[in-house]
Amino acid sequence: MTYLWVGLGGALGAMARFWMASAVFRAFERPFPYGTLSVNLLGSLAIGVAYIWLVQQQWGTEHHKQLAMIGFLGAFTTFSTFSLESLTLMQQARWSAAFIYMGVSLVGCLLATALGMWVAKSLV
Repeated sequence: MTYLWVGLGGALGAMARFWMASAVFRAFERPFPYGTLSVNLLGSLAIGVAYIWLVQQQWGTEHHKQLAMIGFLGAFTTFSTFSLESLTLMQQARWSAAFIYMGVSLVGCLLATALGMWVAKSLV
């Protein structure tokens, strides 16, 4: 049953990632990975909330955690794509864009996760 929950969450997360990244790409139409950046920031915020609610507060069942954290957010967040896009920017000698992208992604996602945890704790 675990595989079903993870798979269902993964399918939904992958579709949500594709939809959001595509929408952001269409909105900006610039040679910068705004779609991946927005997905990583939102996914980091969401995993902060999910961790507090599903793990620390133990709201829901183990299946909810498998569906949301492992499945949905595992497919929604995109650090493998982040790595490839960072390397591509560096290979194109777009050093400023590469380091801005990496810095904002890493620091921004950590801050977004902390914000998600703070928001979740505030609502408890």
